[in-house]
Amino acid sequence: MRSPLLDLPGAVAGDGVDAPVAAHYGSFNGEQRTLASGEGFVDLSHHDVLRVAGPDRLTWLHSLTTQHLTDLAPGQETEALVLSPQGHVEHYFRGHDDGEALTVWTEPGRGAALAEFLERMKFMMRAEVSDLTADLALTWRPANGHRLVPRADLPTYAEAAGPAAGLWAYEALRIERGEPRFGIDTDHRTIPNEVGWIGPAVHLDKGCYRGQETVARVHTLGRPPRRLTLLHLDGSENRLPAQGADVLHGEKSVGFVGSSARHHELGPIALALLKRNVPTDLELMVDGVSAAQEVVVDPEVGLHVRPRLR
Repeated sequence: MRSPLLDLPGAVAGDGVDAPVAAHYGSFNGEQRTLASGEGFVDLSHHDVLRVAGPDRLTWLHSLTTQHLTDLAPGQETEALVLSPQGHVEHYFRGHDDGEALTVWTEPGRGAALAEFLERMKFMMRAEVSDLTADLALTWRPANGHRLVPRADLPTYAEAAGPAAGLWAYEALRIERGEPRFGIDTDHRTIPNEVGWIGPAVHLDKGCYRGQETVARVHTLGRPPRRLTLLHLDGSENRLPAQGADVLHGEKSVGFVGSSARHHELGPIALALLKRNVPTDLELMVDGVSAAQEVVVDPEVGLHVRPRLR
């Protein structure tokens, strides 16, 4: 759904799944600095939004997901995963409860599949799932994190919350912090331990859920099969690698690139999912560009080591 903020002066649309919102408004470096200073806001209104209402909603979702939700306080933001029986990440969402319903957002185009899964798993539970993407728009501000506003009020919100910063600025700060994006920095084989979701999206002290055995075993024994890492790319080439490009050591593929951006201080950076046994000091190649590694997820214990965006 195209954002009305693409009509703001200087707005340039993103591409791919991010095409409905602005990549930048004329100066993505300046917009990064604005966000880094704690000012401005980002339009994330292309994300899908679902509402789960009903008296059984939290106990039901607690049993289905990786997160402890039975004691979730109203207004407290949380994030959760749905795993396959083998522990692979199938769905990701983030959201908050208002005491009557849990409103969550997920990646663009992922809401329908999540809603379909939840509907299949309802059985006799008193819970109703509805799609509110047409009604609510997701935004983000450095000072207070994510917020949902009525989609019809988005232009008014922008006037009060500005200046507007594009998605390129937001993504550069997200990548710097090593925060993975579902479906872009992950693939169908990803387990939570590989990308730093133990803790933020996976609660280790809750009851049984699908895929828990894999998560617990890898957490106990350590050494997940792969690890998320931050790549510092050679800036002499004026291009960023394509999502999914192979990361090479010599002629051997040791992983793939997820998201990438130009950071206002660090230069070109990217997130990559690499084989765990790749030495952390090894220089790699991505699309003909050399890349140095910076640890995001500890290769031995599978825990995130960098601060995250709110």
